[in-house]
Amino acid sequence: MADTQRTLSAFRRLSYAVGHVLNDLCASMWFTYLLVFYHTVLGFQNTNAGFLLLVGQVADAISTPLVGYESDKSPGCGNYGKRKTWHLVGTLSVLVSFAFIFNQCLGCDLYTPQWVSLIYFIPFIVVFQFGWAATQISHLSLIPELVTCEHAKVELTAYRYAFTVIANITVYAVAYLLFHVQANGDDELGPQDIPIFRNLALIVLGVGALFSVFFHLGTTESRPEAAGYEGGGGGEEEEEEEGERRPLLPRPKASSSLLQWKCWLQQPSFYQVALLYMSTRLMVNLSQTYIAMYLVNTLGLPKNFIATIPLVMYLSGFLSSFIMKPVTKLIGKCLTYFLGLLLIMVFSYWVLLDDRMDQRVYGAAALLGVGSATILVISLSMTAELIADQTQSGAFVYGAMSFTDKVANGVAVMIIQALHPCQLVHTHTHTHNLS
Repeated sequence: MADTQRTLSAFRRLSYAVGHVLNDLCASMWFTYLLVFYHTVLGFQNTNAGFLLLVGQVADAISTPLVGYESDKSPGCGNYGKRKTWHLVGTLSVLVSFAFIFNQCLGCDLYTPQWVSLIYFIPFIVVFQFGWAATQISHLSLIPELVTCEHAKVELTAYRYAFTVIANITVYAVAYLLFHVQANGDDELGPQDIPIFRNLALIVLGVGALFSVFFHLGTTESRPEAAGYEGGGGGEEEEEEEGERRPLLPRPKASSSLLQWKCWLQQPSFYQVALLYMSTRLMVNLSQTYIAMYLVNTLGLPKNFIATIPLVMYLSGFLSSFIMKPVTKLIGKCLTYFLGLLLIMVFSYWVLLDDRMDQRVYGAAALLGVGSATILVISLSMTAELIADQTQSGAFVYGAMSFTDKVANGVAVMIIQALHPCQLVHTHTHTHNLS
């Protein structure tokens, strides 16, 4: 293992970690507020709101493996690096499309048919999801190229997730302030809250763009020749491959044994990690998607709770991310993942049995935040461990993992919306054609 990888500077770790902040900010709004915005604020039917989320997830699912394949195959723009080139393409796509998703249909009015509004929003959602996928895959694919030590991958993934949590905290903190400044004393969500979501989206794009610039200025992508040389492990790395920390695939001894994308489909461990990643994302994303609906429709809490409760979730997740590395060293990845699952199960049974939670919902949210952070960090680090030295096809692996995740999430939301629709508050039922 090269010295530059064993001693990756703090500045380079920081610049890498912030490279996904724009995606994280937008994803926080997408999963937490999309259904609430289209169903409760714009007055879309529950199935139409779910359909828009499904369209986004399918577009993301299709884009992800294609971007992964092209990212592995293409040389990039000049000497800029193939991963950073795709990251830049994705960033620009997100910047030009996201603001239109959380706003009214331009040119529409109260009498515009709802299907017209659906057609209006779909192109922006598709462009946004393509950009999101390009940014995510290129950023994840840099992990095994920057470091080869398994603990270093966990550390880099934990730092990345720490900024993911910071991004989520930022979204909910700003949302909390906007709800207090622009709420006009109304505790119920409705069309009057459109400016709040529009302003939140614009703030998200501004902050995310700054972090993306810092990433591109501070992160240096190694050339393929250098990456291949640095990938040859040393004695220290061999010592770390004891027990469950042993790579999921044997390291190649020569360039002729490098795995191309077709070869991954013949590896059983590829499907095992894909199932783990998909299941993890289902738990994390569905809880994030429906927490706002649960607070407003089930518990009947004021609308500012859709900012404060997610804030508690991600603050607890942020704090737990810093102890992830020592915990995994002490008990291993599998037991650490199991502990995260236990916390989520406790949260689930608490919510199931206590239908009048009121202020106790803060404690439940903290459990969910710590559990979600734990299983997400471990699943990402195990994916990086699966790739190991096979960085030439790493983007395809991340793309395939995300494909299963996106499709499963979109289908799950659509099924939930169809079987258990959330009814609009009666004072807002007149807005069902509003766009």
